[in-house]
Amino acid sequence: MAHSDLASPLLPVSGHRPLFSVITIDESPRTPNGKAHSQNDSNHAQHQNNWAAAVTHWNPYEFLGGRPFSVPPSTSVDPFKNDTEKIDGFYEVLKIVICLPIVVIRLLIFGAAMFVGYVSTRLALEGWKDKQNPMPVWRCRVMWITRICARCILFSFGYQWIRRKGKPAPREIAPIVVSNHVSYIEPIFYFYELFPTMVASESHDSMPFVGTIIRAMQVIYVNRFSPSSRKNAVNEIKRKASCDRFPRVLLFPEGTTTNGQYIISFQLGAFIPCYAIQPIIVRYPHVHFDQSWGDISLAKLMFRMFTQFHNFMEVEYLPVIFPLETQKETPVHFAKRTRDAVARSLNVAQTSHSYGDIMLLGKASESQQENPSSYMVEMAQVESLFHINSLEAVDFLDKFLSMKPDASGHVHIDGFSSALRLKVSNLKNEIFQFIDIENNGYITFKQFLFASAHVMRQPLFNQACEQAFLECDIGGNDYISEEQFVDSIGPVIAKMNKEEVHQLFVLFDADGDGRSSKEEFLTCLRKNPLLIALFCHCFGQTDTSEDGETTPEQIV
Repeated sequence: MAHSDLASPLLPVSGHRPLFSVITIDESPRTPNGKAHSQNDSNHAQHQNNWAAAVTHWNPYEFLGGRPFSVPPSTSVDPFKNDTEKIDGFYEVLKIVICLPIVVIRLLIFGAAMFVGYVSTRLALEGWKDKQNPMPVWRCRVMWITRICARCILFSFGYQWIRRKGKPAPREIAPIVVSNHVSYIEPIFYFYELFPTMVASESHDSMPFVGTIIRAMQVIYVNRFSPSSRKNAVNEIKRKASCDRFPRVLLFPEGTTTNGQYIISFQLGAFIPCYAIQPIIVRYPHVHFDQSWGDISLAKLMFRMFTQFHNFMEVEYLPVIFPLETQKETPVHFAKRTRDAVARSLNVAQTSHSYGDIMLLGKASESQQENPSSYMVEMAQVESLFHINSLEAVDFLDKFLSMKPDASGHVHIDGFSSALRLKVSNLKNEIFQFIDIENNGYITFKQFLFASAHVMRQPLFNQACEQAFLECDIGGNDYISEEQFVDSIGPVIAKMNKEEVHQLFVLFDADGDGRSSKEEFLTCLRKNPLLIALFCHCFGQTDTSEDGETTPEQIV
C-alpha cells in the first residue's frame, strides 16, 4: 500500500481540509515596496538582458529592420521521459513471471468489460438524433452500466483501489474541471467518477469501441492545428459550461501526457470562457514501475500494468478557482493562477514545453538521432516569442536534420552550408556566425530555430521576399529563370561555380520545370528564411569586403 508521506506536503498544514472549498487566488508576488509584479515581468527583464548580451559581429539581416537575437539556455529537463521504460532488476523480472497467470484473468476482465460497456453504450445511443442537447435521463442511467465497466477496466489494470482526497464541487459552482495528464488511465477514471463532457482530438472518434463510448459523453472534438476548430471548441466549452443540464466539462490543459514530474504549459481553452474551475491532480506513487505514458508505447505500458501486483493512484480535488472579479482578468493570467495551484499541490516544477515538443521528439526519434530529447525547445516559449506553430517548427527540424548533426546534436559549417546550398559562398560564414551566437564553431537546433524564426518575423521580411522576386523577375513574366536568378544574386555568390549555383536554384524551383514561379519563390524563402540574405543587396547600398564579396549597409 502506498505510503502516505509520498503525497504529503513539504510544510505542515494546520487544520483539516474541507471536502471542497471555494476560494479566489491572486498569485501575483509582491515587491518589498508592496507593488505587485508577475513572473512574466522578471522573465521579460531577463530576456531584455539576453538581447543586450547578444554578439556584435556583422548582422547579414540588418536590412530587415531587426536587431540581433538571443537564445535562452537549453535545459536538460525532459517532462515526457518514462523512468522505467526498460525492465531492470531481478525483482521486476520475477514479478512479471509470477503475474503472467494473473494477466490471463485480467485480460478476460478487460475484454468482458469492454464488450459489455460497448453494448450498453450502443443501447443508450440507439435512436438518439439530437446530440446537440443534453442526453436524456434514461439514457444516462443506461450509461451507468458502461461507467461500472470502466471501473472494472481500471481493476484489470491493477487499480484495485484508488485513494481520493477532497470531493468534486457541485456542478453549479464549478462547471469546468481541469487535470494534469500522466496516463490514459485518467480519462477512464473520470468517465467512471464524473461522466463529464470532455475535449478530445478528432482522431479519437475513429478508435474501435472507444470512439463509440466517448460519443456518448458528447465529446467536444478539436483539431489542435486548425484555428477554426479551436475557436469552435472554445464556443462549445462555453455553451455546455453555461447550461446546468449538461455534465461538467473536463479538460487536460497540458494537451498531452507527461511523466508527472513537471507541469508543462497550459492551453487556454478552459480559461477563455471565464467560468469557475476546479483543478484535480493525479499522482501515481511508485518505486519499480513508472506508469506515465510520456514516451513509451501503449502496448508496452499496458503489458507492464497487467504484470504488476497493484498500481497506486491518488486523486485530489483542489479548491475551486474563480476568475478575479476586481479586475478584468485575461485567460493567460487565469491559466497561470490555475497552473501555479496545480504545480504547488503536486510539488513539481513548471516548464514551457508543449505538445509541439512531443512532435519534435517524435521527428528526432524517427530519424534515429542518438539523443532525441535534445531537440526539444520548449515550444510554448517559442510560440510566444515568434508566433510560429508546431508544424513550422517540425519543418525547421527536418531542414536541420538534413545538415547531418553529430551525436551531440551539433551541426558544423560544412553540413550547414551543404543543406543551404551555399558551399563555397562566403555568405555562409556570415549566416553561420549569425546563428552561432556563442561562437562555439557549431550550432544547435534551438539556435537554428530561433535564428530562422527571428528572421522570418522581422518587420520587413514579407516585403523583402516580394521585393526580391520583383528584382529577379527582370522581364516581368511572373517567373524567374535560372539565368535571371544568377544575374540577381551574382554579387553574393561570386565564388560559386555553375553546378553549385544550379543546386541553389533547385531550392527555388520546386516542380523542376527550370523556372521559379512567384509562389515557389516565396514558399522557398518562408521555409528557408535565412536565404533572404542572398538578396540583401537589393535593399540598399553595398560595400565591398576584403574578400571581394559585398556586404549590405543597414537601411536608415
